[in-house]
Amino acid sequence: MSSRLVLTALALCLASAARGQNKPSVAAPSKPSESAKTLYKSVPFSFRYEIPYGWVDRTKNMREEETTDKSDVKEKANDVSKGEVLLAVFERPPEATGDSINSAVVIAAETAASYPGLKRAEDYLGALSELTASKGFKAEGDPAIIEIDTRQLVRADFTKALGFNPTNDKLTMRQATLVLLTHGQIVSFTFIAGSEDELNNLVEGLHFGSGNPIAH
Repeated sequence: MSSRLVLTALALCLASAARGQNKPSVAAPSKPSESAKTLYKSVPFSFRYEIPYGWVDRTKNMREEETTDKSDVKEKANDVSKGEVLLAVFERPPEATGDSINSAVVIAAETAASYPGLKRAEDYLGALSELTASKGFKAEGDPAIIEIDTRQLVRADFTKALGFNPTNDKLTMRQATLVLLTHGQIVSFTFIAGSEDELNNLVEGLHFGSGNPIAH
């Protein structure tokens, strides 16, 4: 489930960037104070994410896409029980044009039982690498264990060169996926951006532990 969602997000971002190489970009909204950010919170997995101001939410759309091709009611129910997209947000609408990478954050969860023999978060990286390679991405360095608010996750980075934009600036799509194995569930946090600094800034929006916002 979550691997297909990551693939969908990559496809949307790639298409948006490709269309934007020959068309004028969409003007970005002005950025207000930090307090204007939207905070998403997941109670079951005890994490929260600070959504950048002005980003568009496509969570509902991606959930619907996952079940569109399931004609059988029982099949749909089984698919949902195995996992679902928790959050899918983009810097600009995927259908909009632009001359830069359309940054995105996609968070999904699925049962670890979907992957026979999976006992550690690291065991998910094989499927993840195959998925990204199918879209032309290459691994950037070796996977690493990182810690966020005392939670340990596995991080894998990938890159894909997309050519140049109208001003002759090189376009490189960067992806970082963090993997958490908890309570028999795989939770994947996928971040997409056009620079390493922006990618790390998106990752810094992820936190674990208690918080006050309304849960989703």
